Amino acid sequence: MKSVDDIKQALEILSISEKAEFFPKFFKTGKGEYGEGDVFIGVTVPDQRSVAKEFYNKISLEELSELLPSKIHEHRLTALLILVHQFEKTKDEIKQKEIINFYLKHIKHINNWDLVDTSCYKILGRYCFENQDSKILEKLSDSKNMWEMRMAIVGTMHHIKRGQFELTKNFALKNLKHPHNLMHKANGWLLREMGKMNEKELLDFLNLYYKEMPRTCLRYAIEKFDEKLRQDYLKGRI
Repeated sequence: MKSVDDIKQALEILSISEKAEFFPKFFKTGKGEYGEGDVFIGVTVPDQRSVAKEFYNKISLEELSELLPSKIHEHRLTALLILVHQFEKTKDEIKQKEIINFYLKHIKHINNWDLVDTSCYKILGRYCFENQDSKILEKLSDSKNMWEMRMAIVGTMHHIKRGQFELTKNFALKNLKHPHNLMHKANGWLLREMGKMNEKELLDFLNLYYKEMPRTCLRYAIEKFDEKLRQDYLKGRI
């Protein structure tokens, strides 16, 4: 497909061999942050955004489905950046639903930190919030797949930014005992963002559950507190 080939060529021109070697070492490929066997060609995220902006209105969903299964990380991330552009630019509810269904159909390819954080709350989170329907996020939160569970957590960012915290608190509680540290980071990050919007909501949550929270989750959640308050919580946790 010509558009797919053009995008791959544009990314190849922008690739930097030093960064291709650096990314896997820095992001610990295969250790959780990125999918086992991911390949990097060394294209920076700003460059990928430029390519996405250039091509988002020139490529169909069918053509995007050719990019998402790629083992090359930048192909998949650029495809999702394009999808975000298409979702944000359209006012057509039918087209939005088509994009949501496409996203869910290809969810197995969205299996690393960047891909989830770049696309989920901007597509699924916004859609669920604006349609007052959290069923998609709730279904993902019940999955056994860590990345799908993380999507549910990240998807609630749209709720947080609008002062609605119950869904986030429910998902955070559900995952407090999750065995993977990346889920603890995700929970803590979302709780921290909740606290930035409404500190009392976070304090009330922490006062009930902070002794049960994994240390990573707690440290992220209290990151924006002053030093004395942070130490009070951390000492209490120990």
